[in-house]
Amino acid sequence: MNLNDAKAVAVDSYSHNQALLILEDGQVYVGDSYGAQGQTLGEIVFATGMTGYQETLTDPSYDRQIVVQTFPHIGDTGVNSEDPESSRIWVAGYVVRQPSPTVSNWRATDSLDHDLEANQIVGISHIDTRKLVRHLRSAGVMRAGIFSGDALSDPVTGEGRTRQALLDLVRQSPQMQGARLYDHASAKEAYTVEPCGDWAGREPICTVAALDLGLKAMTPHRMAERGCRVHVLPSTASFADIQALNPSGVFFSNGPGDPQEAPGAIELLREVLDAGYPFFGICFGNQLFGRALGFDTYKLKFGHRGVNQPVQDLTTGKVEVTAHNHGFAVDAPIGQVLSSPYGPGRYGRVQVSHVDLNDNVVEGLQCLDIPAFSVQYHPEAAAGPHDAAYLFDRFVDLMRSSQQRVPVTAAQRQEGSFNA
Repeated sequence: MNLNDAKAVAVDSYSHNQALLILEDGQVYVGDSYGAQGQTLGEIVFATGMTGYQETLTDPSYDRQIVVQTFPHIGDTGVNSEDPESSRIWVAGYVVRQPSPTVSNWRATDSLDHDLEANQIVGISHIDTRKLVRHLRSAGVMRAGIFSGDALSDPVTGEGRTRQALLDLVRQSPQMQGARLYDHASAKEAYTVEPCGDWAGREPICTVAALDLGLKAMTPHRMAERGCRVHVLPSTASFADIQALNPSGVFFSNGPGDPQEAPGAIELLREVLDAGYPFFGICFGNQLFGRALGFDTYKLKFGHRGVNQPVQDLTTGKVEVTAHNHGFAVDAPIGQVLSSPYGPGRYGRVQVSHVDLNDNVVEGLQCLDIPAFSVQYHPEAAAGPHDAAYLFDRFVDLMRSSQQRVPVTAAQRQEGSFNA
């Protein structure tokens, strides 16, 4: 379809060979089918990365989301077996402007469109993604649907579905707010990632218990290449499961869904903090950490997704370019040191450690009296900048130094007597 014609339209007649993207607010975009044909529903979001589409597609945090790529040319380097962040594609649907007609990369084993089709990912191409993204930035993320092939016809009558009938399907689909998805995205069995790189074959310097809430494969790898043995646990793991590993520290991963719908994981995290284990959380793990400390979380208007977000580390003043994928954030005051709201004061003093320079969203939390911190973005950044990789060193240092620290009980923290 000609790009000049690929604009928002409101029609009830269309070709069976076309694909339709219908937004919850009634906007309709007509384009070409990309990947598999059929029907898919989800929350529509946009990702601003110029590279790393394969890592985006396989990030479990995109579960039940239709992803729009703002970069116009997608698929140039094809796909390979080394870059996925998990064992499958997680996006609910895929929206691109101009798919590459050829694949040009020595590592490629297949084309992107063939890979999408093989994994039954319904997509749409040749629409005005710039117009679409500008609309989402104004109206906010919302539910949407992509329809192509047989999905354009009524299964009973065989006649073409009306725009209103497709819009009704979109509006009947579940919203992201209030969704509990992390159990679905988690590994079902525990597994171990041994030290690698310079540490391969050597005894680990630390042992990490990592709770998989939708874990990206590069995260335990970043720890392993720093000499850690990482025991990855499913989201259903108990505190006894963590204790049995005798870990040097505990990690909570990224993942999909609303952090407000994770009371079990939040209580598990409080048990971890009460026991004095050094803690590090990323993305969803940061949101759960915030809620465990007593802060609230909220849904962002259109979220942060891409590999080019400027964040300042308020503890050092350093500004770093970072990779993001989150639609929720922690509601905590910036520029203050305050007593943790939960308890109250059960976990001592806490401060916002990182902030997004685009919109002042909280991007990290740090406890000052217990060994615990988190960030909202992705320091593993397999498809993006490595400015924030130092956070894994910070976690290792925290675990090693905590081995020499006298534990502080929850009662002492509430009384305000700390061994800082």
